[in-house]
Amino acid sequence: MPHSSIKLVPGVNENATPALNEAGFATSNLIRFIYDTAQGALVQKLGGWTLYQGTSTAAICRALLAWEDTNAQTHLAYGTQNVGATGSANLSVLTNGTSQNITPRNSSDSISPVVSTTSGSNLVTITDTTTTGLTNYDTVYIATQIAVGGLVLFGQYAIDPNGFIGGTSYTIYATDVLGNPLAATSTSSTPALAQFATTSGSSTVTVTLANHGYTVGSTFPVLVSTTVGGATFYGQYLVTSVTSSSAFTINATTTPTSTTTGFMNGGNAYYLYNFGVGSIPAGTGYGIGTYGGGGYGTGTAVVPSTGTAIAASDWSLDNWGEVLLACPVNPAAAPQYQPIYAWDPLYGAPTATVIPNAPPVNDGFFVAMPQRQVIAWGSTFTGIQDPLLIRWCDVNDYTSWIAKITNQAGSYRIPKGSRIVGCIQGPQQGLIWTDLGVWSMQYISQPYVYSFNEIGTGCGLIARKAAAALNGVVYWMGPSQFYSLSGDGVQPVSCPIWDVIFQDLDQNNLQKIRVAVNSRFSEITWFYPTMSDGGEVNAYAKYNTSLNVWDYGTMGRSAWIDQSVLGPPIGADPTSLNIYQHETSNNANGQPLVATFTTGYAALSDGDMLTYIDQVWPDMKWGDYAGPQNATISLTFNVVNYPGDTPQTFGPYNVTNSTQYISPRFRGRLVSVTLSSSDINSFWRIGNIRYRWSPDGRF
Repeated sequence: MPHSSIKLVPGVNENATPALNEAGFATSNLIRFIYDTAQGALVQKLGGWTLYQGTSTAAICRALLAWEDTNAQTHLAYGTQNVGATGSANLSVLTNGTSQNITPRNSSDSISPVVSTTSGSNLVTITDTTTTGLTNYDTVYIATQIAVGGLVLFGQYAIDPNGFIGGTSYTIYATDVLGNPLAATSTSSTPALAQFATTSGSSTVTVTLANHGYTVGSTFPVLVSTTVGGATFYGQYLVTSVTSSSAFTINATTTPTSTTTGFMNGGNAYYLYNFGVGSIPAGTGYGIGTYGGGGYGTGTAVVPSTGTAIAASDWSLDNWGEVLLACPVNPAAAPQYQPIYAWDPLYGAPTATVIPNAPPVNDGFFVAMPQRQVIAWGSTFTGIQDPLLIRWCDVNDYTSWIAKITNQAGSYRIPKGSRIVGCIQGPQQGLIWTDLGVWSMQYISQPYVYSFNEIGTGCGLIARKAAAALNGVVYWMGPSQFYSLSGDGVQPVSCPIWDVIFQDLDQNNLQKIRVAVNSRFSEITWFYPTMSDGGEVNAYAKYNTSLNVWDYGTMGRSAWIDQSVLGPPIGADPTSLNIYQHETSNNANGQPLVATFTTGYAALSDGDMLTYIDQVWPDMKWGDYAGPQNATISLTFNVVNYPGDTPQTFGPYNVTNSTQYISPRFRGRLVSVTLSSSDINSFWRIGNIRYRWSPDGRF
């Protein structure tokens, strides 16, 4: 009887029908392809994973970062989404098996303003009897414009390091738009918020705010939703006229239904506090206040406020040398507040603290190299997020964000698209994706600092973490296609498993998509949620960039980092809430790693002739090099006479290194093979499997 061999075409092709995909792979799970000179590529079991330093998280981990400090100490930062429906997020750092929770903490007050100024001084005193014990480690974000003493207080301020007064008062420094000291023009303790005056049936609204400084065409931000005269004010409003230094007009987006006046936020100041942790401030009594104002040795130390852990649905993480930088994503925050936080492992602060001069609202950031600047996207100047705005800090100084002729801080607004979806530091340049295309951001030094060019259209990004670079080429997932960027420009990447991905993609949870680079095997993987699995990441599509082949399967990873100072790739499992290190074993964290694939239909003969197969000779790598050759493989044969028939299955047949042949004894015109393994501590790679056949009549 004649013999033939099974020579499989590398790569999974789900787009083709089983009969068209002859000698190819039709389905897969937890496999990979590796280079071979004769076949092009051979299929083998995927590398396994183990628990990383016994780590599990309180909620689904959405971001990971590995870095090393100047003491050669390695760290793993991980940020989770909110714990439960009403809980907070978690930002932690794992060092030598010990996890430290450094989640930023804040609180907010909406209270009647008690603010005072001194003529000729930019020092402002604020009294808050609700949140007490504020210290020089804290910051305050004033979300409602407060006019007092010729100043307008609005935005983010560091609390004066020398200005702790008592449990209910603190001081800040007023500055102008360039960050220069701005002195009060009068001594005052009568603050006032912006007042809206509406007229029934008219969209023109007069705003009263002493010394407002606005001009026609500038924008007036309202960060706290306020309803006056039946019209609700929130967002940015164009100043249409300026009637005096204390009044200007805007147009309401909804026409007022009554003639009335009302203050922003009902006349209450809105304070949002961010808390750092340091030494306890001095108490009251001797030496505090006026001379002799307190009895010697009297008074008590004020306990600093600590607030509550912040909320977040996602995080951007990067490192500035040894310093960890983090930006939460919290679209539900009102007012909008997504600042950038810093944490230095050498300083050892208990929590990450806000960078006071950085933009208070950002959709994400990355650190540009080699000049080292923080690039924030979806940023702001007014507190209202601009989804197309890029801002960056000065070179080597993440505390300096105001553009001056003496520094290299700056900003640029992408002129096309509706929003920036994501950004990364790519090879030789920063890359910015909108919903419509991709832009390059190249450092050119002063005076412009960066040049911006649109390098691709109709190739937008599907989610903020769906793009990555591998071996000098950038790959990303678009709304209905994959793309690459190399020396040839933007090119579509053919995807033979398109049906599996895009026809089952959960469109309501696209921001959970995660790209995962495994540079050890030239693989780039997209983990994504499917419509059939309740909205969480549960599936993957993997592309081998050197072999130009795809495979796919079922496995969820909600965060990922490539090979790093911590070794092989690390990923977070959204189901078990564990953090795993990959390529470390042949198992799935001590459990069997179930790897499988099914081929397309192979035609056994031409015409009407049926074929009979009575022997199959397995040929495999049955274990790791120089290791036990003890893998057990299961083979199943799926036989039909016509492509649309229900397959008749033969098997499964368990084969090992000692198996000479199996005898499936089937007849038909078309056959596909299913191979799987579920044993512990095993590895396999397909070789040249042969079979014995003979003609077996007509049908």
